[in-house]
Amino acid sequence: MSANEMGKEDLQPIADIDRIIHEPARLMILAFLYVVESADFLFLERQTGLTRGNLSRHAGKLEAAGYVAIEKKFVDKIPRTLFHLTDKGRQAFRDYREEIMQVLGRLPD
Repeated sequence: MSANEMGKEDLQPIADIDRIIHEPARLMILAFLYVVESADFLFLERQTGLTRGNLSRHAGKLEAAGYVAIEKKFVDKIPRTLFHLTDKGRQAFRDYREEIMQVLGRLPD
C-alpha cells in the first residue's frame, strides 16, 4: 500500500490511543513498571531521567487514572515511595502496545 492508497480509517486508531499513556514520560514510567513487580521513586527517577517534580506530576496522573498505585511508607525512618501497576494499568499498557503495533503495521514500508 502506498501513502496515496492509505485512507483516514487506516490512521484513525492513532487518534483513539490512550493519551494518558501516550505522553513520553508516562510511557517510560509504565514501561519500567510493566517489567518489575514494583519500583521505588529513586529507581524510577534514575531510570527515566525525569526530575523529581516531573516524576511526581506524571505518577500522580497515572495514579488518578487508576493505572499506578503509589505506596508511601518509612523504612528505618527514611521515607520510601513505591510504585506498581494496577491490574487496570497492566491491561491499559497491553492495549496501548497492541494498538501502536497495529497502527504501525499498517504503514507502508
